[in-house]
Amino acid sequence: MLVSLKWLKDYVDIDIGPEEVAERLSMAGIEVESVDETGPDFTDVVVAKILSIKPHPNSDKLSLCEVTTGDRTYPVVCGAPNVAAGILAPFAKVGATIPGGYSIKHSKIRGELSEGMLCSEEELGIGDDASGIMMLPGDMKPGDDLAAALDLREVTLDVTITPNRSDCLSMVGIAREIAAMTGKTVRYPEIVFSEGTEDIGDITSVDIMNSELCPRYAARVIKNVKVRPSPSWMKRRLEAVGLRAINSIVDITNFVMMELGQPLHAFDFRYLEEGRIVVRGATEGEKFVSLDEKERVMRGDTLMICDGVKPIAVAGIMGGLNSEVEEDTETILLESAYFNPSSIRKSSRTLGMSTDAAFRFERGIDPEGVIRALNRAAQLIADLSGGTVCKGYIDRYPNKLEAVTDVPLRVDRVNEILGTKIGADEVKDILEGLEMDVRGDEKGNYFVTPPTFRVDIFREIDLVEEIARIKGYDNIPLSLPTLSAGANIGDKKNAVEDKIKSVLNGYGYSEVINYSFTTSEAANILSLPEDDEGRRFVKLRDPLSEDMSVMRTGLVYGLLETARKNIYVGNPDLKIFETGNIFIGSGSGKLPLEREKIAALVTGSRYGKSWHFGELDSDFYDLKGSVESLFEALKINNVEFKSANDIPFLHPGRACLVVADEKAIGFMGEIHPKVLANIDLKQRAVVFELDLSVLVDLFSEEILYEEIAKFPSVSRDVAFVVDHGIRGHDMVKLALENGEGPLLEDVSIFDVYAGKGIPEGMKSLAIRFTYRSLDRTLTDDEVNKVHDIIVAKVVENTGAKIRGAGI
Repeated sequence: MLVSLKWLKDYVDIDIGPEEVAERLSMAGIEVESVDETGPDFTDVVVAKILSIKPHPNSDKLSLCEVTTGDRTYPVVCGAPNVAAGILAPFAKVGATIPGGYSIKHSKIRGELSEGMLCSEEELGIGDDASGIMMLPGDMKPGDDLAAALDLREVTLDVTITPNRSDCLSMVGIAREIAAMTGKTVRYPEIVFSEGTEDIGDITSVDIMNSELCPRYAARVIKNVKVRPSPSWMKRRLEAVGLRAINSIVDITNFVMMELGQPLHAFDFRYLEEGRIVVRGATEGEKFVSLDEKERVMRGDTLMICDGVKPIAVAGIMGGLNSEVEEDTETILLESAYFNPSSIRKSSRTLGMSTDAAFRFERGIDPEGVIRALNRAAQLIADLSGGTVCKGYIDRYPNKLEAVTDVPLRVDRVNEILGTKIGADEVKDILEGLEMDVRGDEKGNYFVTPPTFRVDIFREIDLVEEIARIKGYDNIPLSLPTLSAGANIGDKKNAVEDKIKSVLNGYGYSEVINYSFTTSEAANILSLPEDDEGRRFVKLRDPLSEDMSVMRTGLVYGLLETARKNIYVGNPDLKIFETGNIFIGSGSGKLPLEREKIAALVTGSRYGKSWHFGELDSDFYDLKGSVESLFEALKINNVEFKSANDIPFLHPGRACLVVADEKAIGFMGEIHPKVLANIDLKQRAVVFELDLSVLVDLFSEEILYEEIAKFPSVSRDVAFVVDHGIRGHDMVKLALENGEGPLLEDVSIFDVYAGKGIPEGMKSLAIRFTYRSLDRTLTDDEVNKVHDIIVAKVVENTGAKIRGAGI
């Protein structure tokens, strides 16, 4: 939010510089991101005095003027009808620039020399009066810089307001903070205006059909208004905080919103059918055209402001095109209301309508500030648009919001938490400086009632935070916690996580951290079946956005999104992993199932671009190698990769389940092309997801040592022809289980072949058997004897045939 320092000074005396204001606000928890100074759109324009004038010899409408800046006199040709000797006026000297890109030069006008220009408000861009030169106050000094003399330079603070501090989303709110920090007093705008004789109750009415979503709604009617451009002072105030001036009525509602933090809306009364207001929920599928000229389809939980027949505004967000204030508007119905913050937040996200009003309503405004803002706007409309404020106002408050009162506060507890020695009187002064009511005894046992605009204060700890803020975090002494010395014994789970991260980092993977929130569309993008537990989302009551409305049921979608975003910005070669919890819904009123997972994704080039490597894409086996290394580091044996074709988001034939010691650990495989298209990912990606709790159970910290063999090994290779459905892993396992004695050291597959020379439906598995003795060099006879027994067992149990033996 932009904050005008000049505007702030209307409400509080500021005798410190902008940089110090920014520092003190930041130290009080209101972060100032930048301090910016801006000035008018002209240069080298000064205050000048007109010494004399005489008619131009060659023109009836021009005058020859002598103008002084105190140190020099200039001849100037001027055509303004109000030019007169003795007055002070803006003078643009030769070399000056004025709005529109004009640069002032020496010139001859109708044969007479002119060394500058006397300017009007409109020519300088600081007003709308173009009828003559701008008359300056007589106490100004010739030669003074005009921008400085008129105080046209603006200092703005770019302030970040945390969601809990909605009271600071206004000039008065920031002024209150500065007053509390500097010991000043806030000057609230004085609201005084006259009412007409016509009673508002004879003109209109307000009915609230849903008081849960609209606890309070107030309205005033102003007649005989003249919609005109706003005065320059209001335009400058609005422009300083980033708002565009539109017309006097709309500008006043924006001005009061920025001044007091209460959003308002003005309706053209002639367009209100039946001349009344009805606050109700939208009809499901109801269409509405908002002020931005976009047609939107409403949901049934969206609150609408209606007349007697049709909707005229999305409550708290934006008005409708069908009740917009126009140039010929004469009667205004002015709205000031309190809307349920959650309702506004949800509707704003659903409709994609982020407005200044919604930004404030969804954070919670002061329910007791509704009437004050209504009257302030009515006063300004009467003053600036010449309207007559009808007698009285409507204030419907069916669902009164109870204020927080008597929050207990112990000064001893304040000092205990902050590590300070603040006295009871100082604590009371700080809180009263924040406009809180403080009652209690001399020992500092207080009961505190916060003002209604402080919607963030409920507990003692909230008051402690306020004292720390105003005291200044930089004035609170630093202290380190006392820690007892001792061995740092980590638990097994931490050891496993550290080991996993170390291994994956070593293989070039980068850790990512995604939100635990996601979109329910993730299930559709991953093509999950209707009965899949991945669709059992835990829905958030107040989501940050529609894309973060549920808790995630897996890690794969988050990794795919991270990959897509990286690829989009030109980083296509990725190896990433994440550890985190997933949440599976258990039904209404029950806690969700919470599981901790480890997942990784590989996509793009295997080696990157290099002169000694061809363009090779990462594939299933790159990731499989990483998983096998992970198990080896965790000392988890007996791991199997079982083919799986029923994982909906993985490519059939390129996916598998991961099983260890008969315990399901997870899955791995290549993402299905349909899923890649759904998420707009244009390159192959391979993922795995493992259950971290199972890995922790299987992890072994036992360190085993084995004697290094001194004698050579002997290998025998056999090509088995087997049915295509027999897994190589089963063949290896069978061989190891039937190896008699300690001589069989290793069994490994080194070739798989199917095609010419192999019967249809069969495949050839070439397996290498390695034999070794720890106490002698083996002879061929010893090896052949053991080898023949093992091969026979494999043939007997699998129906395999030895390739070359008739095949």
